[in-house]
Amino acid sequence: MRLVDFHCHLDLYPEFETLVAECERLGIFTLAVTTTPKAWARNNKLASSTKYVRAALGLHPQLVAERWREIDLWERLLDETRYVGEVGLDAGPRYYSSMDRQTEVFRRILHSCAEAGGKILSIHSVRTAPKVLDLIEEEVPQGRAKFVFHWFTGSAADARRAADLGCYFSVNSQMLTADRGRALVSSLPIDRLLTETDGPFTSHGSTPTRPRDVAQTIKHLAATRGLSIEDTASIVLRNLKALTA
Repeated sequence: MRLVDFHCHLDLYPEFETLVAECERLGIFTLAVTTTPKAWARNNKLASSTKYVRAALGLHPQLVAERWREIDLWERLLDETRYVGEVGLDAGPRYYSSMDRQTEVFRRILHSCAEAGGKILSIHSVRTAPKVLDLIEEEVPQGRAKFVFHWFTGSAADARRAADLGCYFSVNSQMLTADRGRALVSSLPIDRLLTETDGPFTSHGSTPTRPRDVAQTIKHLAATRGLSIEDTASIVLRNLKALTA
């Protein structure tokens, strides 16, 4: 059963290189998102020689208040990758004060991706789904980029709007253990679903989740959608192929 972990912070594990090798050995397609463009070189070096691991160029909204100047470096590096993430907006209590700066940075990211064309973005949208969607509509002409909402927590109306724009959604086990999360995932188009771990920020038992644990997400997703585990894994893999085609 081929697995997909479309959002994992591999470089935040102490055993970064070991995990990259494990993903390669097990054939787990893994998107190694980064939180700052200064982390790009190390991630890209490891991922460039693998079949299943891809590195994404990120500037996490939770770090923008302190590191917004790195957007210049981010823009210079964009030509080196097809994948972008983790990027987006966060209006949680700890980060709301930097919303103007976050919006400025995210707008530049979207504009750069639209100009480059063909980029695939993993999007953070805590308490900001409508604003994120507004910015996508304003900055990115249809067909110039593709978007995957990571750990989506917006409303059902937000989800429908995102789906209408052609967006995908990467879901993890933690989303699928709450009634609200299951209800939301049940309402999403089946052909727009991907799986993720968001490791090491989620746990499997008492240890941080790692890409191989996305098998548990497949199990939960299958139960949520009333499908077999095998069919669910096949659907997710088919969706990934459509996204990256």
